[in-house]
Amino acid sequence: MKAVVIREHGGIDTLRLQEVPTPRPGPGEVLVRVRAVALNNLDVWARSGPPGGRPVYPWGRMELPRITGVDVAGVVEEAGPGVAGVAVGDRIVVNPIRACGECAYCLAGEQTMCPGYAILGEHTPGGMAEFTVVPARNVLRIPDAVPFEVAAAAPVCFTTAWRMLVTVGGLRPGNDVLVVGASGGVGAAALVIGRHAGARVIALVGSADKCRKAEALGAIPVDRTEHPEFSKRVWALTGAGVHIAADPVGRPTWPESIRSLRPGGCLVICGASGGERPDIDIREIYQHHRRILGAPMGNVRDFRTVMELVFRGALRPVIHAVLPLSEIREAHRIFEAREHFGKIVLVP
Repeated sequence: MKAVVIREHGGIDTLRLQEVPTPRPGPGEVLVRVRAVALNNLDVWARSGPPGGRPVYPWGRMELPRITGVDVAGVVEEAGPGVAGVAVGDRIVVNPIRACGECAYCLAGEQTMCPGYAILGEHTPGGMAEFTVVPARNVLRIPDAVPFEVAAAAPVCFTTAWRMLVTVGGLRPGNDVLVVGASGGVGAAALVIGRHAGARVIALVGSADKCRKAEALGAIPVDRTEHPEFSKRVWALTGAGVHIAADPVGRPTWPESIRSLRPGGCLVICGASGGERPDIDIREIYQHHRRILGAPMGNVRDFRTVMELVFRGALRPVIHAVLPLSEIREAHRIFEAREHFGKIVLVP
């Protein structure tokens, strides 16, 4: 099969399609013919090296060579021994979370807290290839009317954004929500989920063009290049600050995100794509009864909830571009240049 195999860190010129052996499914696994796979920060960091020159990645160490690709949709090509409830030919999307299923956290339905927690494309070979192998229990059937590209654009970002805003943040209709980095995958998903939930969404983006796109999705855009102290603009718009600020960026935006919160407001976080060590004044947290809550990815319930909403058309992933897998270099270029609004999807 053809696959994008990352063998060394470097620029986009290190990316190429290579012939590698097609994997075979083991007990309880299925072989998936990949029909669509979405790009994430992981794919770019795995190729470029740890962000900011750090000795390890945000999630730990990654050994090379590696086939990345976390968001996968496709067709079941072969089933391994002991597989039940999944048939060859099924159109499916993959839940990228892997967990033991036996520890106290798994039994409580919190798979991302499992000591054996792993993610497709990070800890096991992923979907930047023509085929990938996944546990049969991780697949969910896609209705015939749902394109593979739409299904692949949802798992990581929508599950994470749902976890941040709804499961952890307790989002309610009528809430004011600030979405930081609203043009990224998680940010665009948070914008869509916030509007679906009946919230007023303020979208922090970095250009006039992205402001127009955020406004077209029903959000109130704020251009960070015009409002570097964006909390002042947020307070001017709301009069009292936001109930929830969703910030996947980290160091560059945390101080202003915290200042954007109303008394008792909540900052929900899922990553630190811009850096993990913000300079903050903790008095701005406790003196205003504010909270900071972590929400990395989401559990199986979160995944199934958002995918069912996507299947029904209640949530619509924002797709910036669909490219053939052979254009993996262009996909990385667009991503690193921050030209995208929403997801970049690749089709083998």
